Amino acid sequence: MTDSERHQMRQESRTATPPRPPDPEEIDDAAAIARSRYEPERFAVLFARHAPALKRYVIRRLGQDPAEDIVAETFTLAFQRRESYDPAYGDARPWLYGIATNLMRRHRRQEISMYRALSRTGMDPVVEPFTDEVDRRVTADGQRRRLAAALAGLSRPYRDALLLVTWGDLNYEQAALALGVPVGTVRSRISRARERLRRALGGMDPAIESEGKIG
Repeated sequence: MTDSERHQMRQESRTATPPRPPDPEEIDDAAAIARSRYEPERFAVLFARHAPALKRYVIRRLGQDPAEDIVAETFTLAFQRRESYDPAYGDARPWLYGIATNLMRRHRRQEISMYRALSRTGMDPVVEPFTDEVDRRVTADGQRRRLAAALAGLSRPYRDALLLVTWGDLNYEQAALALGVPVGTVRSRISRARERLRRALGGMDPAIESEGKIG
């Protein structure tokens, strides 16, 4: 390489436009978490992406009041534990929902009380804003009370697995990651939970599920 060519390359390197950093919306959760290790403010990307849906999930299970605290604590713990996040998983929802599920276990009595209240009154001001068409059919058929009573009667492992998939919108593999159990265990728990709900509803297929979500 001649001196003139070297000089030209140096000039070009000085005037070249630096590469544009990736837009936070263009990177997956794993990349955002990795960058947050040396740029902590990057972790806010996860909150913006996932906090609204996570809050709706917690509200459906516990009500409005504890949801605010649980969501805030979930992201606080996630931030503190971000060094241990496995970058092989681009979607952080199973990780976040797993943390939230563990936190919700401290409110088991409140969750059961809410389902039992719904089973008595049929009125659910917490769930109503987030119900989908399937839930409206349950209400129309007069099944919501029995469904709520059946949810109250499920053991925690069955209820956690079922609701992570139906209300949390995770698939079986993601629910298994959230719960820290094999995917076969999740399938078994959901199958048994569905059967118990079906019996409680007089043989009607549990309308808590989204179409095609649990099969």
